[in-house]
Amino acid sequence: MKTTKELKELFAGGAKDELLKDIYIDEAVIDYQRQRYVDAISRYEKLYGCGDVEIYSAPGRSEIGGNHTDHQNGEVLAASINLDAIGIVGRLDGAVRVVSGNAPEIVISLDDLEKKESEKETTKSLIKGVLAGIREHGGQIGGFQAYITSDVLIGAGLSSSAAFETIIGTIVSGLYNDMKISPVDIAIIGQYAENVYFGKPCGLMDQTASSVGNLVHIDFADKKNPKIESVACDLEEYGYSLCITDTKGSHADLTDDYAAVPREMRAAAAVFGKEVLHDVTLPQLLEKAAEVREKAGDRAFLRAVHFVTENPRVREEVAALRAGDFQAFLRAVKASGDSSFKYLQNVYTNHDVQHQNVSVALAVSEAVLGGNGVSRVHGGGFAGTIQAFVKNEAVAEYKKVMDQTFGEGACSVLQIRKYGGMKVL
Repeated sequence: MKTTKELKELFAGGAKDELLKDIYIDEAVIDYQRQRYVDAISRYEKLYGCGDVEIYSAPGRSEIGGNHTDHQNGEVLAASINLDAIGIVGRLDGAVRVVSGNAPEIVISLDDLEKKESEKETTKSLIKGVLAGIREHGGQIGGFQAYITSDVLIGAGLSSSAAFETIIGTIVSGLYNDMKISPVDIAIIGQYAENVYFGKPCGLMDQTASSVGNLVHIDFADKKNPKIESVACDLEEYGYSLCITDTKGSHADLTDDYAAVPREMRAAAAVFGKEVLHDVTLPQLLEKAAEVREKAGDRAFLRAVHFVTENPRVREEVAALRAGDFQAFLRAVKASGDSSFKYLQNVYTNHDVQHQNVSVALAVSEAVLGGNGVSRVHGGGFAGTIQAFVKNEAVAEYKKVMDQTFGEGACSVLQIRKYGGMKVL
């Protein structure tokens, strides 16, 4: 541990610029990150005084491949990004005290980690769930005081909650377990906290991408024991950036749109006597096309076509990256986007065809980018964000046009970072 005074001097004087470049990749954000760390340490000092501290980080994530496949026991490719939560942390006996951003302080006794109905859907429930999960997994827990600040965009499909769960797990791993709790275990514990304590039935993709870092390929064939493998990808080496554009579309009244996707896929699977589409192949689906259409409906058939072609497409993306063939990877990303639009049909809601923010974003992207990149719907769809891989020399123009279309700051330029949850210092 170093003192807060020592750490502020190190960051303010530029002594940790190389470390920041290693974590955040983009030279353009180093001044911002340097000041961000100094400000976070100063905020910790105001809250808890000067003293010995450690610094931790956990990134947000972006879904790269496998649009709406996880709920059918399919495969996904997801990446950690260079937006993160950072925590300035000191040891404390018997309790956990956390201030997150500008929110009030949360105080938790280590003697009171029981799940409480009254605490559902609160930050406190996530912290308690992670602590309880670590203890149930055989890890050591202990007290700490922390100031946590995050620049992971809330509501943009980059999973700010997974970053928060991961940083809490990584803090406890660092302070009390010599960083020996594996990133996969931290992800599983984060999912447990969100499912059981927070009360949200999320999958494991978000937490795994945040905790493991870089790209992760996840196969949910066995949902209780998903297969997880890291996939190396250095966007800077290929000369590309990852751009996420918030189209400012409303998520109101979209619950049934989201719920209909897995519901209709399961209806198509039922024609084959299965609960989900995982083991259904494209030839099988085509052979029973008439029966699927009759029993489940045309849209269910089309969504099934998306799944049975998207699932192997994830493997294509992984194989292309492993072979260093970035253009083949981009072709698969583009094919994923086309399939989501045509077959999955999650780019706009049929209840309001006059508002098609995501459709507009994709049309503008295709017109502006030409051969300089590809775009696709990001995450659940219907509203929200799109994703684009853009050649670095075309990023400025692309961002300018997207900001003109959807408002200043709508387009964020990101990089895939190689680290998941980590101790910075």
